[in-house]
Formats: sequence, structure tokens, C-alpha cells
Amino acid sequence: MRLFKDLHRDFRFALAFWVLVLLVGFAILSLFSPYDPTRWGHVPRDLRPSAQHWLGTDSNGQDIFWMATFAVRNSLIIALIAGVVSRIIAVIMGMIAGYTGGSTDRVMMFFSDSLLVIPLFLIIVMLAMLIRASLNLVTLGLLLAFFGWAWDARLIRSQILSLRERDFTQTSVLSGNNTLRLVLNEYMPYTTPLIFSTLINNMSWAIGLEITLAILGLLDLYIPTLGTMLYWAINYQAILLRRWWWVMTPISISIFLFIALYWLSVSISEYLDPRIRIQRVGAA
Repeated sequence: MRLFKDLHRDFRFALAFWVLVLLVGFAILSLFSPYDPTRWGHVPRDLRPSAQHWLGTDSNGQDIFWMATFAVRNSLIIALIAGVVSRIIAVIMGMIAGYTGGSTDRVMMFFSDSLLVIPLFLIIVMLAMLIRASLNLVTLGLLLAFFGWAWDARLIRSQILSLRERDFTQTSVLSGNNTLRLVLNEYMPYTTPLIFSTLINNMSWAIGLEITLAILGLLDLYIPTLGTMLYWAINYQAILLRRWWWVMTPISISIFLFIALYWLSVSISEYLDPRIRIQRVGAA
């Protein structure tokens, strides 16, 4: 509770937190939708916003408000899968490589560097084309997770290499602490801000890439996401036909989501950083 109060003093965290709460609540509304998101022709096509259809309807005969609830929910699911799985890989690879060093470090960083030097976007596009038939929310999240850990693993490794040379590492080893206790008690307080920051940044990256792949038509376009909503709006020339309520709904939600995730990442990282915390205590 105190942690939340301290973080809430930062206007960036407060604003980002409540924006995300609203978006999550918006996504939960999808559970109460009167429409099937995979079926077309539920409502009259191309209606303007009204009391009956708050955000209007699209050219597929779907209510845009309810479609947006499904789109936010599914995009967040993809982002969470990609972010959490890639953090697990990055933390394991970065900490093992940084602490053990030697040949283990070289082998692990060889795999990491291999993912960094290849044209990542083109590889993901080609793989998406190959497995498009089975590319659902889970498989897309796992695909993005596989390609989303390499740079962050190097960042964690660099921090572990620095921490390994600190005096407290030698003190902990001489005190008889095993490697697991050393990592959890000594290293995690320093690496947690980086892990949180890269988690939220990776979620933003996953959402952006999902939108890009959907606009290119490489996803299952009948699964509502922010990207597929944009795809259908572009496909039916919503901008040229001045159907702003259709195209601006996924764009506005995406902008709010990206800004909220960025501010949340910055504010949490700064709060959890031990150096900044010491400065706050000294200033107080």
C-alpha cells in the first residue's frame, strides 16, 4: 500500500496507472458484449455514432465500441505473453552469462548477438507468412517473445558484470551464500528496475508489431485486435470516406496505451532504482 502511495505522487505514474485501469476495464467489458466479434452483419453498416451505437458501426456490420473492447483485450493478451516470456528468457540468459563468464558467457551471447544482427522485422514477417494459419493470440505472443529478449539480456548481463565486481559480491560468497541467494538478495534489487522497464517497453514493442503485422494482412483478420481494426478501416478506405469514428478509435486507443506504458515504465524504474531512492532519502 505504501509503495502505491509513493508511486502515486509521481503524476506520470498516476496518470498512466488510471489510463491503464480504464483500458483494462474497457477490455473487461468484452465479456458482456451482446455481439459475436467473429461474425459480420450484426448491425446496419456504416452508421455514425449515436445513442444506440456509441462509436458507430463499420462496413462489416459490427458495432465499433464492442469491437474495440475485444481489440484492447486481445492486444493486451499478446503484449503480456510476449513481455513476460521474453523477460524470463532475458533474465535467465543475462544473469547466467554475466555471473559465470567464460565459455558459457560467450556461447549465450553468441545466440543473443545472432538475434540482434539479423533483420528482425523481415524474419518475423516471413515466419508470420509461414505459420499464418495457426497464428492465434498465444502463438503470436510466443513468436514475439522469442525475438524480443536478446537486447535486454545483454543489458542485464552488463549490469551483472558490474555487480559481480562489487565488494558485496565477495562478502556474500565468503559468507557462504549460494549463487541463488546471492542473485535474489544482492542482484535483484539492482536489476529489478531494468527488468520492469524492459518488460513494459517490450509490451509496447509487441503491440506495435502486432499492429504492423495486422495492417500487412499477416494475422488472422477475424480475431479483433487494434491492428485488425486498423486493417479493416484502411481496407474499406475509411479515411477517404470520412468515417473518422471508425479509423480514429483504434488509433486513439493505441496512442493512449503507448503513452501510458511509457510513463509507467519510466516512473517505476526511477522509483525502484536504489541510487535514486538513496538520493530521495538524503534529500528528505
